[in-house]
Amino acid sequence: MSRKKVGIALGGGAARGLAHIGVLEVLEKERIPIDMIAGTSAGAIVGALFAEGMSAAEIKKELLEMELTKKSWQMVDISLPKTGFISGKKLIDLLKNYIGDVDFSDLKIPFACTSTDIMTGEEVIISKGSVLEAVRASIAVPIIFSASQYNERFLVDGGLVDQIPVAVIKDMNADITIAVNVTPRIKKTKKRIYIEEADPSRQPLEKEPNMYTIMMNYMSIMNSRAADASLKKADIVIEPRLAGISFTDFKKAEQCILEGEFAAIDALLDIKKLLDE
Repeated sequence: MSRKKVGIALGGGAARGLAHIGVLEVLEKERIPIDMIAGTSAGAIVGALFAEGMSAAEIKKELLEMELTKKSWQMVDISLPKTGFISGKKLIDLLKNYIGDVDFSDLKIPFACTSTDIMTGEEVIISKGSVLEAVRASIAVPIIFSASQYNERFLVDGGLVDQIPVAVIKDMNADITIAVNVTPRIKKTKKRIYIEEADPSRQPLEKEPNMYTIMMNYMSIMNSRAADASLKKADIVIEPRLAGISFTDFKKAEQCILEGEFAAIDALLDIKKLLDE
């Protein structure tokens, strides 16, 4: 009797996406098979590296040694704002050192990453051609990064239409679907806030959010309901506790990875039950 095929969907979340490494590390140690991967934005980066054959421990070592906190501004290459303020060339040059010039057909695990056609609003799933170019399209946060021109389309961050690509791994014929959501869900409320005077109960803001954080939070608010819909399609949902970590908080990389490990450990029993059924 053949075993069930396991697919994992890795959601977007910038720095929080480092938690995916912790999740994958636990699944590897527990010998949970991963037969297919789909990734969005940060999930596309981690997913591509894992699909190439790197272990989670190797990915962790490489990304921590990159010292993203120190190098984040070195990766900023300001461009004339045609489709985005940052061209993304420096970032893609850095990623090329790790992803390389590989084709999807060279990958050890079937992989797909998602992006959004900014002109039509369509979700575009890429699973052929250059892995590096596909990842570049998936991580292009609108306005911040220039759109990626790919096969006569202008593509941006896949999280704009699907934060966690569960439907994609279903289309890849996964029997068991695992969704990893690294963006804390926004509590739904009907409460309206009328500001008439200062609220003494609120803590003062530590610092003003930067443009990148504002854009990423904007996308998260827009996609909170869509994310909920995607998560409902998954057999297993893994959600690391990352509420206190911002999108640009790369200095908390080790904490993100650790939270990913904790969340994966919590889900192990349910995953093993599905595999044994």
